[in-house]
Amino acid sequence: MSGRFDGKVAIVTGAARGMGEATARLFAQEGAKVIVGDVLEKEGKTLSEATGGALEFVKLDVSSEADWIALVDHVMARHGRIDALVNNAAVTHFAPLEELQADDIDRVLSINVKGAMLGLKHVGKVMLDAGRGAIVNISSVDGFRGANTLALYSSSKWAVRGLTKTAALEFGPRGVRVNSVHPGGVDTAMGNPQGQTGEERNWAYGRVPLQRIGEPHEIAAASVFLCSDDASYIAGAELAVDGGWAAGYYHSYLPGAPAAIAGTN
Repeated sequence: MSGRFDGKVAIVTGAARGMGEATARLFAQEGAKVIVGDVLEKEGKTLSEATGGALEFVKLDVSSEADWIALVDHVMARHGRIDALVNNAAVTHFAPLEELQADDIDRVLSINVKGAMLGLKHVGKVMLDAGRGAIVNISSVDGFRGANTLALYSSSKWAVRGLTKTAALEFGPRGVRVNSVHPGGVDTAMGNPQGQTGEERNWAYGRVPLQRIGEPHEIAAASVFLCSDDASYIAGAELAVDGGWAAGYYHSYLPGAPAAIAGTN
């Protein structure tokens, strides 16, 4: 059975675990040769070995331009093409604005924003030279709104959202599509750091229409779709995969509110 990415090459950053791993695995299932770029060497090598090399690990610090250049050189020398890139690598940070530290600001923005920019620059150039390709930048539901203690993370994801728009405009006329995916809460080490299971995971999602946390494969499906020919006329789009979180908010005192919040203030 043929896949949507037979004979094609995809790069997924931050793919040694979690959402990125799920995305890399789905690309491979669809026939792609997948390069896993991550700073987590142990996890990345274990993943590559567990998949019989179907997922090829390459150490990548997304904030390092030298690492991006080395990655692209390696992929082109070995495979001769790059068809898809998912800029997934990111970190989060919780702190009130008045407690933010300069080092934390530099760290989060260098990974979440600079990392995506460098991916667009270096992988994008290969795609532009070839006249084809697709890039997905992983933003967040927090790229649509604000949230207390998330000023730094939210700012970075708004930046990724804006970066995607500009890249879509610059790259589109030359055959390369760029879109963003906006996950809500996802059951990963970042989204569920306590490792809660079952209903414990969903206690904080009473105000989300689908009433639960998302699963990594649900975000992966959106990214792979946007990189596929099935999305050939989609560019500059913002795909929220958030259980409806970004749709709005419930008036707890009016009909239609979930039982979990009905009657609350």
